[in-house]
Amino acid sequence: QFKDKAGKDRENASLGLLAYPSLMAADILVYRATHVPVGEDQKQHLELTRDIAQKFNNDFSARIQALGLGVEMQVGDETVHGYFPITEPVIGGPAARIMSLRDGSKKMSKSDPSDLSRINLTDDADTISKKIKKAKTDPDALPSEVDGLASRPEAENLVGIYAGLAEMTKEAVLKEYGGQQFSVFKPALADLAVEKLAPIAGEMRRISADTTYVDNVLKDGGQRAGALAEATMRSVRDIIGLLQD
Repeated sequence: QFKDKAGKDRENASLGLLAYPSLMAADILVYRATHVPVGEDQKQHLELTRDIAQKFNNDFSARIQALGLGVEMQVGDETVHGYFPITEPVIGGPAARIMSLRDGSKKMSKSDPSDLSRINLTDDADTISKKIKKAKTDPDALPSEVDGLASRPEAENLVGIYAGLAEMTKEAVLKEYGGQQFSVFKPALADLAVEKLAPIAGEMRRISADTTYVDNVLKDGGQRAGALAEATMRSVRDIIGLLQD
């Protein structure tokens, strides 16, 4: 991902971009997460997290057991006492990877310069509908089979979005809309997107207006997260033999 995002300007790429997988691993491990929802493009980063956890568990297995920390787990053919869970990725659903509304070969991203390329959770009903109706498509009707989407990235993306919002399979969507033109499918998708997403924007606006509530939630969440992280760090220091504060 560093190579893709840095492109030809690698000399000016930030350390944050290069070190991102390590920072992501730290965020996961400090809370000893067992499962993490990720996109396909994040699986490699999660593999690094798993490698770090396995290495730590294997190297300090005896110490972890002596301190009564962690649980017995299998690492390859070896049974060790591990402190960090081997985090599993959660990747699922027909819309696990949503692509740009302007280019079906690129992932939908908040950093895309075109606001029409994405649906923001803050978009109101009219904006959501406009973006769906302006989404790039091709002149052909929707196919009746999923295989017919293989060389049509924009069509596949819109069908996937519909499937995700309606909690249907792509096959079921095409059974209903196969043979239809986008002039029929897009309005149906726009109505569905508004139905599912507009209430989220409304609730965000309601909550954002109550700044005291937002501040209290952030403070409470920070305290809870801090307590979990500190407990992990104290245990890690004990395991590797560092003096505590």
